[in-house]
Amino acid sequence: MKREFLTAHDFRLLAKGAARRLEQSKEMVNALNVFPVPDGDTGINMALTIGSAVKEMEKSEAKALGDVAEAFAFGSLMGARGNSGVILSQIFRGLSLGLAGKEKADPNEVAKAIDLAARTAYQAVMKPTEGTILTVVRDGARSGVQAAAGGADVLTIFEAWLQGAKEALARTPQLLAVLKEAGVVDAGGQGLVLILEGAVSALKGEELPLDEQPAQQEIDFGPVVDQGPINFTYCTELLVMGKDFSLDELRAELAPLGDCLLVVGTPQLAKVHVHSNNPGKVLEICLDRGSLKEIHINNMREQNVEFSTAERAVPPQKNIGVVSVAIGEGLSTIFKSLGADEIIEGGQSMNPSAEDLVAAIERVPADKVIVLPNNKNVILTAQQATALTEKEVSVVPTKTIPQGLAALLTFNGDASLEENFSKLEAASVAVQTGEVTYAVRNSHINGFAIGENDILGLADGEIKVVGKARTAVTLDLIKAMAGEEAGLITIYWGEGVTQGEAEELVQQLEKQYPDYDVELHYGGQPLYYYIISVE
Repeated sequence: MKREFLTAHDFRLLAKGAARRLEQSKEMVNALNVFPVPDGDTGINMALTIGSAVKEMEKSEAKALGDVAEAFAFGSLMGARGNSGVILSQIFRGLSLGLAGKEKADPNEVAKAIDLAARTAYQAVMKPTEGTILTVVRDGARSGVQAAAGGADVLTIFEAWLQGAKEALARTPQLLAVLKEAGVVDAGGQGLVLILEGAVSALKGEELPLDEQPAQQEIDFGPVVDQGPINFTYCTELLVMGKDFSLDELRAELAPLGDCLLVVGTPQLAKVHVHSNNPGKVLEICLDRGSLKEIHINNMREQNVEFSTAERAVPPQKNIGVVSVAIGEGLSTIFKSLGADEIIEGGQSMNPSAEDLVAAIERVPADKVIVLPNNKNVILTAQQATALTEKEVSVVPTKTIPQGLAALLTFNGDASLEENFSKLEAASVAVQTGEVTYAVRNSHINGFAIGENDILGLADGEIKVVGKARTAVTLDLIKAMAGEEAGLITIYWGEGVTQGEAEELVQQLEKQYPDYDVELHYGGQPLYYYIISVE
């Protein structure tokens, strides 16, 4: 039987099937990480992103296809993690834009939405790289559009999209030499193929509805603690579902009612958070826009008594605040000591979501905020978060912890946001980053034959040294990084390394590099024995 239309019911089924398929195989996607280091998290990031999308969709009582797709896209936007998750959220956003305002969609309308999904994803990336998920979504969508032009029904279009994506995925090693050398296909592209497989199976009725949602993280505005006098008693949170209401107008109406106001989302689905003495008025204003869901009202004065164990002062308002991503007790302490207001726990294998970043940005006592991602896989998410807050936010694209620390050392809270961005960005690119970790599998990359559990030394993300002994690899890595222009070596030791071992390493470095200053700090970071900066 031909499927002449895509309905809201169909969309809910295919979304759940897609999420289930990816959740079941996320570890397989993780294993496709090109570098054999223990931070392959593409599958986890994509699963968390689509899981957030399904959860938001399930909250919506919308009956029209366009409204269901928009709720799904909004959920993916708020839950996006890592580059792969951000790109996936943009695919869903393009799909929802193509289905906007439709009760149901015929084959040609579905094809146009698929094409828009691919184009939106490409537009979200400043420098698209062929051989990635972008190639897979584009070539797959092209096959779907061609099927529609030939008179295919909705199911056949999705099957063509899937088949085109599979063929594009198989070609990714031909487009990226690093994939070919490692003997793998693109992880993000594989994740998308799994999503499409789940969607097609669901449309065919081959998959049961998703019984358990993939792992989620609710937005967290932080525990309520004693911060001095509480001017507004009730913390009020809710979702507003309506039709084409203005987020700016809603913010303007709610602003006089309290503080800590957050209104993010779309003209059809918005998340509201405000501290107010009149939660009833907040609900009344929101009710004028549409139906209300997930309403939570908490008395902060009572919570203040429950949670407080000591007096804490209200943090003074600042000109510019700083949010930094880091993982490891020592590294977090160092960032705090250098002036970071908020530390988001994350990095390799644990990328924060856009929601996590927005919540941290909102907690900073400043209207202007600088964000230091300190991981190449967090930069896109951080940039996406800037559109979800009313604050003026600049993302300095720091790719490593040393880059973030070097940048923060030049921060001047009295200077403008623009001046700080220029100085921090310039400082971040002047430092070399070294990392010492271990191989999680056998591999062949950059001309190295790597065995599982071998010790790896990476310089600015490129494998430079492979060996069996941690200290020897570290010394060889620093030798490869040190140059005539450098004069400072800083070592941050992490989990799996004793203080004695780290100190012995420093002693050897001081003998080998008498003209260098060598510093040692406890980082406490997982996965990486040493993080090194040379400048």
